Amino acid sequence: MSPRAVVIGPPGSGKTTVGRLLAEHLGVEFRDTDDDVVRLAGKPIPEIFTVDGEPAFRELEEQAVATALAEHSGVLSLGGGAVISESTRTLLADHPVVFLMVGLAEGARRTGLAQTARPLLAGVNPRATFKALLDARLPLYREAADVEQPTDGLEPWRLVELVAGKLDEIRPGGAARDGEV
Repeated sequence: MSPRAVVIGPPGSGKTTVGRLLAEHLGVEFRDTDDDVVRLAGKPIPEIFTVDGEPAFRELEEQAVATALAEHSGVLSLGGGAVISESTRTLLADHPVVFLMVGLAEGARRTGLAQTARPLLAGVNPRATFKALLDARLPLYREAADVEQPTDGLEPWRLVELVAGKLDEIRPGGAARDGEV
């Protein structure tokens, strides 16, 4: 079993919103690994970060992603930092991966830089933290992705149309990475 699409990207890129709509468009189920992590831990993500620390969260996230990739056949949305894990990126190579790219200004606007809901953006200068996060993760998102779709200025329904069209151009398993579009 393999997801029809795996959606990755930074906070505020629209992974959940676009992922849900894409699943509806494709007539499949939607699953978010952040929800899986919450179920595994029995507590919300900000609490995992605060009480257990980021390494514990990343371990749960890695486990949730591996499980979901093995058992989910719909659209799967990953947490923004899931691509940090080399083993997760290796697993993603066998699945059609969509990278939703968001610019700094739009990402900051969409997230509202809410420190309680997004623990990695907490601190003295959340905007600078968000920029550093984007800069550090961009190569990892691109490494994992078959499809890259900018999201700034586009309505979710339009993003779904664009992503669905790009997914039709690739075969599962990374054909676009191999230059076969």
